[in-house]
Amino acid sequence: MLPNDRRYQFGGLLFLVSLTVFFVSSILLYAIYAYSRRGDVQSTAALPQSFLISTVCLIVISGLVHMATRSVRRDRRVATTTLLTISAMSGTIFMGVQFLAMSEMLAGPALRGGTGKGVAGMVAVLALLHALHVAGGVIALGIVAMRSWKGCYDHERHWPVDFSAQYWHFLDGVWLFMLAAFWFTTGGFDF
Repeated sequence: MLPNDRRYQFGGLLFLVSLTVFFVSSILLYAIYAYSRRGDVQSTAALPQSFLISTVCLIVISGLVHMATRSVRRDRRVATTTLLTISAMSGTIFMGVQFLAMSEMLAGPALRGGTGKGVAGMVAVLALLHALHVAGGVIALGIVAMRSWKGCYDHERHWPVDFSAQYWHFLDGVWLFMLAAFWFTTGGFDF
């Protein structure tokens, strides 16, 4: 790794740590609030099935970006660019599925009145915050893919591709913890 990349790596690590603090505190506050509303009928509304589809989408993106880190280290520029581009497009699909899930949830019985609407609203806010971070990740993936296409990365200079993978793994973890919190504090999924 090049010396400049070490500085960027440290900055990226600080960024991920700050996001971890933000999301952990947000999920914890949500869990406390949802626990205080556990007796409300509206709090038992089911989660949209499309949350599960978006979860699969997010895990696929993370896997693709991880494969891109392996290919850039082997100087496979075309494969790296292709994997990063497919990842960025999949991220856009993830955001579309999330939008549909939130629209379905907000139009459902959870927001038809009563004090339980706060739990569904908080689920939507947390999912929206996550989707905004995904949007930033999609933009970054697009930039990294374009720079990969231009030949900016190789077996020595690959930190941006590595950080993209770290960021998407982070987003996976956050989403899985959020989904677990949603599952245990709402009506879960109707299977």
